[in-house]
Amino acid sequence: MAVTDSIADMLSRIRNANLARHDHAVIPASKLKLEVAKVLKAQGYIQKYDLIDDKRQGQIRVHLRYDQQSGDPVIRGLRRISRPGLRIYVNSKEIPRVLGGLGVAVLSTSQGVLTDREARRRRVGGEVLCHVW
Repeated sequence: MAVTDSIADMLSRIRNANLARHDHAVIPASKLKLEVAKVLKAQGYIQKYDLIDDKRQGQIRVHLRYDQQSGDPVIRGLRRISRPGLRIYVNSKEIPRVLGGLGVAVLSTSQGVLTDREARRRRVGGEVLCHVW
């Protein structure tokens, strides 16, 4: 069975691995998912990500982060916003703030996959892929 919403699948795999306290999640690779992983790494939500070549599509291994003292996951929540049945596009003035700026909105823009802050700074809008907090 083919997955119709690959970003939602990626977020679900990360969420499930987080809840099960796994050290990493393995996700089928794509350019968009690699860019989302890059943003999550830059924002400090994950330790690192590796691209594994399996002679087919490839896989992304996302290494999850946990709090040093409490052991709680750094990622408290993930929510898919724009989906295949209902795409959500915003201009630079309408970019949402996640939890009053404590979280991050990930956008797919004409300048690549950016965080809400970076998109506002560059004054570009785009498709709101997901919220992470």
